[in-house]
Amino acid sequence: MTPMDPRITETITRVTGRKPIEFRPLSGGCIGDVYRVTLEGSGSLVAKVGDGSSGLDIEGYMLEILGPHLPVPDVLHAEPGLLLMSYLLNDGGLTADSQAHAAELLASLHDVPGKAFGLDQDTLIGGLHQPNPWTERWIDFFRDQRLLFMARDAQQAGRLPGRLMDRIEKMAARLDRWISEPTQSSLLHGDMWTGNVLCRGRRIAGFVDPACYYGDPEIELAFSTLFGTFGKAFFQRYEKLRPIAPGFFEERRDLYNLYPLLVHVRLFGGSYVGSVDRTLSRFGF
Repeated sequence: MTPMDPRITETITRVTGRKPIEFRPLSGGCIGDVYRVTLEGSGSLVAKVGDGSSGLDIEGYMLEILGPHLPVPDVLHAEPGLLLMSYLLNDGGLTADSQAHAAELLASLHDVPGKAFGLDQDTLIGGLHQPNPWTERWIDFFRDQRLLFMARDAQQAGRLPGRLMDRIEKMAARLDRWISEPTQSSLLHGDMWTGNVLCRGRRIAGFVDPACYYGDPEIELAFSTLFGTFGKAFFQRYEKLRPIAPGFFEERRDLYNLYPLLVHVRLFGGSYVGSVDRTLSRFGF
C-alpha cells in the first residue's frame, strides 16, 4: 500500500472520524514507510505503511505490551500492512538530563517480570524474524534464539562466512563462562538505539520501533552502547535504581552485542562482519 491508496484514507477516516489531508514523510521504519498524517480540522497521527507481509500488526502488538510500562505511541489501528499510532511531539537529541530520564524509564520497565524468557509469540527486529519460545534458562534462550538463530539466518543469506559460523557455535557452547542466570526475566524494549528514542526538551517523549520480549536487562543495556545511544549520565542514574553486576562493561557488554551485530550482518553485511570477527577473537574464538 501507499499513502495515496484509498484504503488507507478510508481506514484513517473510520478510525479517527476525520479525513487525512496531508502525508509528510518521517525518518525511520525498517518494515514500512512512515508518515505524519495531518487530519482535517486539527490533530495528527503517525501512519506506518507496508504490504501484507510487513508484519506491522506485530509491531502494534509489541507497542501494546509496552504501553502500560513505558511511554510509547498509542496504537489506533494495526494490520499487517498498516499501523496507525498517536504522534509523539519531539524536538531534539539526547542530553544528560534526558539520558537520566531514560534510565529511570528503562529501570522501571526492567522491573516488570515475566514467567520465563521469551514472549507469547514471535516478533521482529529490523524486519527480521525474532523467535521467542518460552524458555526456562536465559543462557539457553540467548544461545539458541538469539546468537545461533541470527547467525544461521545470516549465513543462509550469504552474509556470514562459514568460518565465522563455526567460531560462533564454539563460543555459544561456552556462554556459561561469562553469563550467570538472572533471578528473573524482565520486559525489554529490545531495539534500544538512538533512532528509537524520542526526546522533547530535557525529557524522553517516548520510545518507538520495539522488538520486545522478556530477557536479561543486560542485553538491553549493552545494545544501548553499541551505537553510542546512552553514556555516563544514563548509567550513573540506572545503577542507582538497578545495580549492574561486576563484569558487564569489561566482558558481557561485548558478548551481548554480538546479537545486534549479527542482525546488522544479516541486514547489511559489510563492516559488521569484521566487528563480529573482532568480538569472537577478543573472547578467544
